[in-house]
Amino acid sequence: MHQRARLLSTILLGIALAAGCSPEPPEPRETRPAAEPETATSRDFGDYILYFNALRTDQLTPEIARQHNIVRSSNRVLLNVSIVRKKEGSLGVPVSGSVSAQAVNLTGQLKNMTIREVTEGDAVYYIGDVGIGKEETLVFTVDATPINETSRFSVRFVRTFYSD
Repeated sequence: MHQRARLLSTILLGIALAAGCSPEPPEPRETRPAAEPETATSRDFGDYILYFNALRTDQLTPEIARQHNIVRSSNRVLLNVSIVRKKEGSLGVPVSGSVSAQAVNLTGQLKNMTIREVTEGDAVYYIGDVGIGKEETLVFTVDATPINETSRFSVRFVRTFYSD
């Protein structure tokens, strides 16, 4: 079957060239970062590290979910992102910024997600949640810009979830 498609493509290209037509140039691929490995939870961007993770909301303690107004459920996923500026001799300094994210399943369905900033003491992080099906793989795309910076950091990562 694959050889048949290749042969048909070659024949059509030959006909187009013989007729004086030039084939359409391929459309440029969307420029976006490659997906991180399934086990990745951070990415280094020079002076900053972007930390990210996603988990089912029923894995949160009832107290944490209540405190942040998150519905605990086996069919909801929480995205958690933080931007940390490197500082020698420490684990770094969490910073505020602008964070946006989207999740897309493997069929291309966009999952709506609103990101909000959470500040607890010195910690600053961003959370958003989204519904999932019984078994669903999501590709998350996160864009973050630290406060007082112009550089945007983008990361893509994949997680598979199973609900009850």
